[in-house]
Amino acid sequence: MLKNANEFIALAVAVIETETKAIAALTNKINETFIHACECMLKCEGRIVVIGMGKSGHIASKIAATLASTGTPAFFVHPGEASHGDLGMITVKDVVLALSNSGETDEILTILPLIKRLSIPLISITGNPSSSLATMATINLDVSVEIEACPLGLAPTSSTTASLVMGDALAIALLQVRGFTAEDFARSHPAGSLGRRLLLLTRDIMHAGDKIPMITTSSCLSDALIEMTSKSLGLTAIVDNNQHIVGIFTDGDLRRTFENEHDIHTTNICSVMTTECKTISADCLAVEALNIMENNKITALLVVDDQQSLIGVLHMHDILRAGVV
Repeated sequence: MLKNANEFIALAVAVIETETKAIAALTNKINETFIHACECMLKCEGRIVVIGMGKSGHIASKIAATLASTGTPAFFVHPGEASHGDLGMITVKDVVLALSNSGETDEILTILPLIKRLSIPLISITGNPSSSLATMATINLDVSVEIEACPLGLAPTSSTTASLVMGDALAIALLQVRGFTAEDFARSHPAGSLGRRLLLLTRDIMHAGDKIPMITTSSCLSDALIEMTSKSLGLTAIVDNNQHIVGIFTDGDLRRTFENEHDIHTTNICSVMTTECKTISADCLAVEALNIMENNKITALLVVDDQQSLIGVLHMHDILRAGVV
């Protein structure tokens, strides 16, 4: 039984320190063998088939998912199921990545002869470089640890963490070499805020056509009020005869005109508009528009084409509705 709450903290810190040391020790094992493993996976014409049992199986599944989402096609195969038909999922164009801390996992060793018969590369991640799996593999990555973080030395803790980190190292090294970009990543993650932040363009959510609040330089203040009220965006753009922007009139400008007691029927809009206004291209990401708004403490942007003609308006509310933030 724990005597006091401080023991929870002490035990948690001990676990973190133990696993941190295990991770740090991996840096000395990133060598020519790691390079060969990366080259082997990079040359793969099929997919990376990741296998593992028990806790190693959970880590293997995560590594497969990380590889797949970072530009290296991969999937997880349960070695127990492989012996009952799933081995047919592995083709001669694939590379097998097998995880086993002991390197003696029966379910994996059972299917090794069949994998070898396919004459495909076998990369192993083991905690025992002298194990059966390590010696039979084309390439073995050593992730051995001094001790598990479990005080009993039984529950896989440091060993599974080391395997996961090695898998991440492989995935990210391949990502970098492939020239995998943020846009590529977003294509694999179209759902959720991540995909929206990386893929959604200003043109996708801006107000266009008749929905653009817009008046000409010959308009008076009352025209601006009517346009702002009808379009409900809290602003109107002022353009010349060629649709080029000459200014903007916002709620803030409106308050200042009332404070200065301007006549709404006789005051020309050009005398009260703001000439310095922020614009953005329709092909820019919506998240870029958000950054401009936040940095300049404004709530809307005028959207322009290559000739700097007005083609839309983007409001902060549009970005929020689109789930970019």
